[in-house]
Amino acid sequence: MGIFKSLKDGKGFDLTLTAIPFTFLFFLSFLPLVYNVLMSLQEVDMFSLGQVIRPFAGLKNYYEVFSRPEAWLVMKNTVIFVVASITGQFIIGFGLALFFGLDFPGASWLRGLFLVSWVMPGLVVGAIWNLVLSGDFGVLNYLLKSFGIIDANIFWRSDPHYSLWAVIIANIWLGVSFNMILLSVGLAGIPGDLYEAAELDGANAFQRFWTITLPMMRATIGAVISLGIIFTLQQFDLFASITSGGPNNSSNVAQYWAWHWSFKEYDFAKGATISVVMIIVVMIASVIYVRSTRHEVRG
Repeated sequence: MGIFKSLKDGKGFDLTLTAIPFTFLFFLSFLPLVYNVLMSLQEVDMFSLGQVIRPFAGLKNYYEVFSRPEAWLVMKNTVIFVVASITGQFIIGFGLALFFGLDFPGASWLRGLFLVSWVMPGLVVGAIWNLVLSGDFGVLNYLLKSFGIIDANIFWRSDPHYSLWAVIIANIWLGVSFNMILLSVGLAGIPGDLYEAAELDGANAFQRFWTITLPMMRATIGAVISLGIIFTLQQFDLFASITSGGPNNSSNVAQYWAWHWSFKEYDFAKGATISVVMIIVVMIASVIYVRSTRHEVRG
């Protein structure tokens, strides 16, 4: 009765609101994270997966993973995938945010159409881009040949030189709308008086963008890039539906490699090892995100 009376009077209500999400995070985020780190230091097979006490392996799994001949190719592909995806999503998203910031007739519903890609499941996006990137009858090859950019068809999904870029193109398309929306919100928060004063002082459009827009968007840009890194490292569906990491690991990345070790080779310890490395990268990106939005929260 004392607990209910405390909630009714308002005392302890804040503590209850804090305890509910904390309990959720503890059991569904923190404990699985600890379990994953523990698995990376143990010898794990299908028969001992449900146990906690298993033979201790130390850093053996880390050594064996990074001693694999494909390990550094996978890591290089991961870096290329993240950097290229984030760069493409940010540049196109920022351009669209500036474009829709002109507030022309129909801008609102046209902006809404760009959200279609963001709400689509990854496997659906992968199926669509399988058709677009088809070597025999794909739309992309048709357009490139129509403009005279290529003479022969490119087999985007099966050519080792293009397979990774096939997934990058699809991922850029998937994430552009997310970048556009966040950057549009940041642009809307810049006072129009600053642009008017700069224009009166003789600043051209580029000077206004460089001295007003970019400095005022610093926190938003940091948040967009940090979240983009996290979401890109989580991207699995496009690899599963477009290239399956092939051919010959040419499009394999860390997240798909971790899945392959765990659910194809059934070596859960090595899968957990790769996941731990990715978790460290995501934690760094999360710290950058929190720091970039700190002054916004205080404001």
